[in-house]
Amino acid sequence: MAETPRRIDIGFQGGQGLPARVTQEGFDSFKKALSDSSSDRWFDLKTQDSEVHIDLSQVVYARLDTEEHRVGF
Repeated sequence: MAETPRRIDIGFQGGQGLPARVTQEGFDSFKKALSDSSSDRWFDLKTQDSEVHIDLSQVVYARLDTEEHRVGF
């Protein structure tokens, strides 16, 4: 069974934000690249429906949505 994608938000210098749905493995790889000073400047993040080429030097924050998805109020 396929892993359920998780919602993340990536914030950039200048105030822009990028919402995406990624696997937990994809998010972990992204976090590792952000914290590793020897990693490349650019990171290819595979999302549920595309691949995003991210300039890691411009990332201000990455937020992982941990709340369970609910329908209704």
